[in-house]
Amino acid sequence: MGQETMGLSLLTGEIVLALSAVLLLLVGAFGGGRGVSIVRYASIAALVIFAFAGFIINGQGEAFKGAFITDDFSHYVKALIGLTAAASLWFSRDWFKSEKLDQFEYSVLMLFAVLGMGVMVSAGNLLSMYVGMEMQALSLYVMAAFNRDSLRASEAGLKYFVLGALSSGLLLYGMSLIYGFTGSLSFSEISAVIGGEEHISAGIVAGLVFMLAGLAFKISAAPFHMWTPDVYEGAPTPVTGFFAGAPKLAALALITRLMTGPFAQAQHSWQQVIIVLAVMSMLIGAFGALTQTNIKRLLAYSSIANMGYALVALASVGAATGGAAGVSGMLIFMSIYLVAIVGTFAAILQMRTREGAVEGIADLGGLSKSNLPLSLILTTLMFSLAGIPFFMGFFGKWFAFAPAFNSGLTWLVVIALLSSVIGAFYYLRVIKVIWFDDQAQEFVKAPRALAVLSAFSATLIFPVLLLPFVTAPTRALIEAAANSLF
Repeated sequence: MGQETMGLSLLTGEIVLALSAVLLLLVGAFGGGRGVSIVRYASIAALVIFAFAGFIINGQGEAFKGAFITDDFSHYVKALIGLTAAASLWFSRDWFKSEKLDQFEYSVLMLFAVLGMGVMVSAGNLLSMYVGMEMQALSLYVMAAFNRDSLRASEAGLKYFVLGALSSGLLLYGMSLIYGFTGSLSFSEISAVIGGEEHISAGIVAGLVFMLAGLAFKISAAPFHMWTPDVYEGAPTPVTGFFAGAPKLAALALITRLMTGPFAQAQHSWQQVIIVLAVMSMLIGAFGALTQTNIKRLLAYSSIANMGYALVALASVGAATGGAAGVSGMLIFMSIYLVAIVGTFAAILQMRTREGAVEGIADLGGLSKSNLPLSLILTTLMFSLAGIPFFMGFFGKWFAFAPAFNSGLTWLVVIALLSSVIGAFYYLRVIKVIWFDDQAQEFVKAPRALAVLSAFSATLIFPVLLLPFVTAPTRALIEAAANSLF
């Protein structure tokens, strides 16, 4: 009984989310007009509790016979996911109200999606991993098509669902191969089987490749990125902002746990796949964004390229001198990316005229003359995403590329740098339109919540004064998270 109680305590954050989702579903259904606001703010509170539950309880260990693992790595990643989801839910309020889409189901779907991400991050066997991924995916499919009256949103949700089902099939086929050739679903037992073999069997390698293909879809890594631009453009803008952050981090964390856990002895097999995904993502993301005229599609290709940069850091984990430094580099990069992307979408949601929302890049013309604060915020965020020294985005790429360079993957770092230079062009083009083009239209004043969130994000990624105070404690948490996997 004592062990079961201890095991459940490791799931405190997930239990809070599950109970909150079920109870708030009832509150929303029977709460009348005020139910939407109650559900939203209660959901934000539940997400914040989820974010810090691991640090407060400080549980370390395994539950359900190793199916669920909690360690410093899961604590840090869940904190980022929970806070990103809470911020996304907060800044979506006014947009949904203005578009007459303000319904309590969105907040509940967000809770279920984050619950799935929490299970993914702490997965200790293939079965719990798949349950977490599908719980997240099913929620995201509905969120993408949340605006039922919009043909674009319905198309986005359907496309995401169909291609998501394909990726789940690839993942399941890979898992079945791994189970067939190792005889186990447990990560620790799979690791023992692979470590005990003199030569890794072709069946295990094939299973690993299929699993990575399924997971590459979740992070929209090329060539499994085809859904990203259309879904980003068609889904409601707050949903797109959420898609660009938390789900990507959860899938990257799962890939990291797989590579450092059950498949640590097969690094020569998976490292090649990670490198190919990184190169294709960086180049397709960089060149694909050059011709975009819609800012959401631009950010879709930007996210593809940024996942490539994160995979550069992970590629070094498979090298003899990589290890914890590669995981640490990935976490630093993703932490900075999440702040920038949440702030960027908060800024995009401020782009409203009296006729409605605006998404075209050309429509930003002369924004500096009509809305100087928003212009400064967007400029700061674009500089950071481009990796211009000395904004936080520059340091994110520095920490992502350094482990790969130190591991002998110099050519991969060169490709990453060339991709960053190409990427700088389309970010700078947005800045040029804001400051130098003729005024296209005047934006209405943004809601206070959006203005505060975007300004706060822009302040965080402008590091001249904040860098020592922000990074010192965070670096300690990140290094502890990375070391807990080894």
